[in-house]
Amino acid sequence: MGVEKGHSVKINVSKIPEGGMEVRFEKDAAWFRELLPKTAPCDCELQKIVVACTVRRMRESVYIEGTVSTNLEAPCSRCLEPSRQLVAAEFKYTFAPSPAEPQEELELSADDLDFAYYEEDTIDLDALVLEQILLQIPIKPLCKGDCKGLCPRCGTNLNVASCGCTSEPFDERLALLKKFKVQQEKP
Repeated sequence: MGVEKGHSVKINVSKIPEGGMEVRFEKDAAWFRELLPKTAPCDCELQKIVVACTVRRMRESVYIEGTVSTNLEAPCSRCLEPSRQLVAAEFKYTFAPSPAEPQEELELSADDLDFAYYEEDTIDLDALVLEQILLQIPIKPLCKGDCKGLCPRCGTNLNVASCGCTSEPFDERLALLKKFKVQQEKP
C-alpha cells in the first residue's frame, strides 16, 4: 500500500482481504510536528519515519501488528551537544467497532492498553504511529551513555576538556546560609 507524504494513513475495514494485508509507509518530520499539539514544545527533530505492519480481520475485529522506526536528533540533556539515536518500537493493537451505547468508565488493565475502537469502517493509523513514537522518545536523551555533562560552575563541556573548578560539593540553594551567624543570648 503506497501512501503519499502528508496524507493520513487510513485502513478501510471492509476492504481488508481474507488473508490480511501488508501496510508500509514513510512519513517525514513535518508530519510528526503537525500531529503534535501546538502547546507541546518539542526540541527534537525526527528523520524519516518508517512503518511496516500486518493487518488482519476476523469478523468485525481488526488485528494490527507492526514496527515503527526513526532517527531522533535532540540536544543531550547533560552536555547540550546534538545527539542522534534510533527510536524503534514493535506494536500490536486490536480494534473493534465503536459501541452504539456509551461505555461506563472502567479502570484499564494492561491488556486494555492495546485495544481501541474504530468508527465508520475506518482505522486511522496516524494516531497509533504517533503514540508509539512518543512512547519511545527518551525523557532525557544522551549523546552517549557515559556523558560527563557540563561543569556546574563554569559550564565547560567535561567530555571535551577539564576545568580548574574545585570539585567540592556545593548546593547553591544553601548559599545564603553561609552568611548566617547565630547570636548567642547573654545571660
